[in-house]
Amino acid sequence: MGAKGSRWVATGVEGLDDVLSGGLAQGRVFLLEGEPGSGKTTVALQFILEGARAGEKCLYVTLSEDDAELRQGAHSHGWEFDENVVVFELLPPENLLDEDQQQSLLYSSDLELGETTKRIFEAVENTKPTRVVLDSLSEIRLLAQSSLRYRRQILAIKHYFASFGATVLLLDDLTADALDKTVHSVAHGVIRLDQLAPEFGAERRRLRVLKYRGKKYRGGYHDFTIATGGVRVFPRLVAGEYRKNFPRHQLSTGIGEFHALRGGGIENGARPLILGPAGTGKSLIALYFSLAAIARGERAAIFAFDEELSLFFDRMKGLGLNLEKFVADGSLTVEQVDAAELSPGEFAHRVRHNVDTRQVKTVVIDSLNGYQAAMPQENSLILHMHELLQYLNRRGASTFMTVAQHGLVGDMNAPVDVTYLADTVILLRYFETLGRVRRAVSVIKKRSGPHETTIREFQISNAGLTVGPPLDEFQGILLGVPTYSGRREPLMQDKDR
Repeated sequence: MGAKGSRWVATGVEGLDDVLSGGLAQGRVFLLEGEPGSGKTTVALQFILEGARAGEKCLYVTLSEDDAELRQGAHSHGWEFDENVVVFELLPPENLLDEDQQQSLLYSSDLELGETTKRIFEAVENTKPTRVVLDSLSEIRLLAQSSLRYRRQILAIKHYFASFGATVLLLDDLTADALDKTVHSVAHGVIRLDQLAPEFGAERRRLRVLKYRGKKYRGGYHDFTIATGGVRVFPRLVAGEYRKNFPRHQLSTGIGEFHALRGGGIENGARPLILGPAGTGKSLIALYFSLAAIARGERAAIFAFDEELSLFFDRMKGLGLNLEKFVADGSLTVEQVDAAELSPGEFAHRVRHNVDTRQVKTVVIDSLNGYQAAMPQENSLILHMHELLQYLNRRGASTFMTVAQHGLVGDMNAPVDVTYLADTVILLRYFETLGRVRRAVSVIKKRSGPHETTIREFQISNAGLTVGPPLDEFQGILLGVPTYSGRREPLMQDKDR
């Protein structure tokens, strides 16, 4: 088995061992704290069942739930206890419930605390487990009645378990005294589970490692979910961990005029931003870049925040694009993202899965308006996007982002400014001339190399996307109030819509 603490014990929780940089130190005592409903018992059950699967003897000491409740909770996740799992109910003696005995000095808190500790030790001696869960410390804290007695009791429990070499998980629901940090100083490591309730949507859960002696861990908050099958943790993305050099080369955009407008193709690892009011064709342009990647033999993934997938597929069919065949052959992934139900950490995990597992080289986030809805604050959005874009860039994946601006013509504002994160900004606009509403496209930023400074008209029809020649005889197109100064008709001929 090796020296105590020299090996790591798997928690059985997907993603948590990554946060802990390997798992829990063997033979040590850890504290898992959080308010009721945050997921402590589920994590503890996964920890116990992981040990049982490895053939270890495991002991679950419960001071609040009975055996039937615990098994029912496990059964809701599809789990069953085998012979390696022992559940020990540590409930008050029956005579403590007798009204005539409750005031007796024979059952003072001193004797109750001593009896409780004694029964815990007896259960450990009888079971000889390698993994122990004590659920929960609130009962022991109430019996101790003072911080000094509580600390001495926790130290006694810690030293006792150390003699057995068991890895111990202490649960604390913070109902007795949330400000008491006694166990923090005693435990080898402390993990905190939080549950947040936004004004709209499902609860958001996150965890943080507050302490881990002698071990480097992944700091900060990490989103997690509780679903059938248990807790799933999504470690915070750190782009600095992914540093890889790869050759940069330009990729075809699939549209000749667009290629000329940008001054060349899109580099692998690029981060173009497509900006414009609603309905100008942002999603369609991003889709054309995805189809160009598929034509090169690559894979692409689209994460749609704003549009129902069935409507999206039908709308693309109306433009002559049958996306189902690309989805069927695995070259295109289209995922619906519900910002009210999905945390930023889980979204980043989905993107990473497509890039790392499916080798996707083109990612479309449509749109950042919907992504912002999943974020508590705009500053958090910027930080999350920075890490995600840096990661994708270092993996050689191009990321196309769309942002819908407020307004249709004239002065328009974006709900979030991420233009500085993009290496290319493609601006779309409506403009009116000769009694018709038309669309214009221009490239207003490109970090690598020159680009056209012209404004081109483009059309969306049943033939798809068509880009016309530069509108060099108009002024004021970006403002939506153009003035024609030429002698000829420079506009594109209208196609069937």
